[in-house]
Amino acid sequence: MTKINQIAWDDTVLPFQLDRSGVRGRVARLDGVLEHILSRHDYPAPVAALVAEVALLTALIGPSIKLRWKLSIQVRGNGAIRSIAADWYAPAEDGAPARVRAWASFDADRLDDRPAFDQIGEGYFAILIDQGAGNLPYQGITPLAGGSLSACAGTYFAQSEQLPSSFTLSYGQSWMAGDAAERWRAGGVMLQTLPAQPMGAGGEGGTGEGGLIEAADILQGAESEDWNRANHLLSTVEPIELIGPSVAPTDLLIRLFHEETPRVFDPQRVEFGCSCTADRVRGTLSIYSAKDIGHMTTEDGRVTADCQFCGAHYEFDPASLGFEATVDPEGNPIEAPGA
Repeated sequence: MTKINQIAWDDTVLPFQLDRSGVRGRVARLDGVLEHILSRHDYPAPVAALVAEVALLTALIGPSIKLRWKLSIQVRGNGAIRSIAADWYAPAEDGAPARVRAWASFDADRLDDRPAFDQIGEGYFAILIDQGAGNLPYQGITPLAGGSLSACAGTYFAQSEQLPSSFTLSYGQSWMAGDAAERWRAGGVMLQTLPAQPMGAGGEGGTGEGGLIEAADILQGAESEDWNRANHLLSTVEPIELIGPSVAPTDLLIRLFHEETPRVFDPQRVEFGCSCTADRVRGTLSIYSAKDIGHMTTEDGRVTADCQFCGAHYEFDPASLGFEATVDPEGNPIEAPGA
């Protein structure tokens, strides 16, 4: 039974709607994706926990994109954990998997025994949507507050989207039958009121200014009662139920919300995916002068770069980099303008 549930539900996002409450939501399970993300970095425990949280939030929020493009969550702070970033790449076509990647930077010497969230310090939580050529990018920012990144995500939706939203997450390492070592697993549920228009439809992002907005400021009467009831039911969930794999998401929804008439939609498969390529890295380096490129050149006469997300290693001929490049990537001379 466990194996069947693993095959069916690991690395998936299951959308659902509570017909009685007028509340929608998603159940996300990350297993191989999260293990792939974290196994490539030797993160200290508080950093790994925050990367797991951001990856799970990205999987829960990512399907909000109506266009086939990219959603990013970025966290910046002045503490020991300087930044956390995660991207959701929407499926390229119907039936294809979505892709998730995540990464963090930190100062190991400044880490201490405080809760992980407190070690980010003062900063911001941002959601960015790149809708592709011809579309305005979307950005929404909210201050770091509430004691968790999940709380920040809820505040972001209330402020920028006027959509009361809540997140209940669980993540950690555990032993599974047949595994040679502990594996990361994560699971969570997102609840959200039904929107008046798609997320980011106006093409402009909120800034989170003007004070905190909570569900009570947006919902009135029966809507408020329905929202509170759905969240009370969600509060009864056990961490092991969120992570699985012994409890399938469909069984979880019935256990939590059977009186709310839950209705599920097609699940979305998720896999690890990175967009880095040699051409993209070369493009990033195109802003530098020959002098700058010279400072980046190793004793072996190469410029190297590593992708922070997937660990891919790239090496380049310095003469092919920067806006003063003298040869193209194939080593052919580049004539100066007007020559």
